[in-house]
Amino acid sequence: MARSSVNSCRARLFDAHGDDRSLSCEDLAALRLQDHQLLWVDLEAPGKAELDTVCAALGIPRQAVAETAAAATTPCLRKFGDCFCVRVVAVSGNDGLALQGQVLTLLATQNTVVSVHDKPVPFVDSLRQREAAGSDIGGLSAESFVAALLDWHLTTYFDAVADFEMAVERLEVGILAELQRDLLPELRRLRKAASRLRRMLAPHRAVFSALSRPDFRPTETAAANAHFAALDTRYERAMDVVENARDLVVGSFELLSSQTALRTNAAMRLLSFIAVVVGTLAVVAGILGMNFDAPFFRTQAAGFWTAVAAMAAIAAGLIATARFRRWF
Repeated sequence: MARSSVNSCRARLFDAHGDDRSLSCEDLAALRLQDHQLLWVDLEAPGKAELDTVCAALGIPRQAVAETAAAATTPCLRKFGDCFCVRVVAVSGNDGLALQGQVLTLLATQNTVVSVHDKPVPFVDSLRQREAAGSDIGGLSAESFVAALLDWHLTTYFDAVADFEMAVERLEVGILAELQRDLLPELRRLRKAASRLRRMLAPHRAVFSALSRPDFRPTETAAANAHFAALDTRYERAMDVVENARDLVVGSFELLSSQTALRTNAAMRLLSFIAVVVGTLAVVAGILGMNFDAPFFRTQAAGFWTAVAAMAAIAAGLIATARFRRWF
């Protein structure tokens, strides 16, 4: 176990009196927590033996361990006596489109929280770094600390939507550009990303609503219940911004359709104007080609060039008028 502990097991003891310290997982069995202390054990890609050993040392029921070890990706909430297990899916992606899910399982019992994940979770590392210099987290209950971790989990969706909105803005700038390229593939990617983001977040509704119900932990403190209620409200806000992401894609498609229609109208207007100019010149040429005797037709080369100049002047006048009226 020693080798895997170094790689995947990180334990942090938070003390409300300021005596925070890091622990090795071998010390967990002998640890006796006080009321002013909170233990957080983070396990990254643990083996089954390591997970069993750590959870046994912390007194976590076997049913909770089995639920954690299951290779499931659906968000869920389970209670096992004084211990509860919550599984959520965080979202990661560097451009708002390449979205990937990261399963995070949290086990909470008296003054102890265990987080288990197969891949690095950025907000977990950020929280550990932020609290490395000491904090007052030891004053929190295990339930309140779980609520804090779940709030960080929801932040990943807010961040993903922020990246998504930047991608939509870049798309709309491209739509309004003078030289428009083919933007339908990008629009399809955005639509798929918005749908995937909603599919990842929507199944969490049962988890967050259950956490905020009074029958979940009826003996819990009012502070922890307030944290879970605020968490449920934040989840609803996250759902709203994810739904808005889909509306943004629809708006971008309507903008693209409008710009395409405007460009088509401009092209048709130009073609119609060219037809008018050519038709006018054809009328002049037809009149000059009529078979009757007139002094003008006996001017030979001078008359020809005069007719050409007149037709050029007519065309120039029509073009100047169209440009003045901004027809193209």
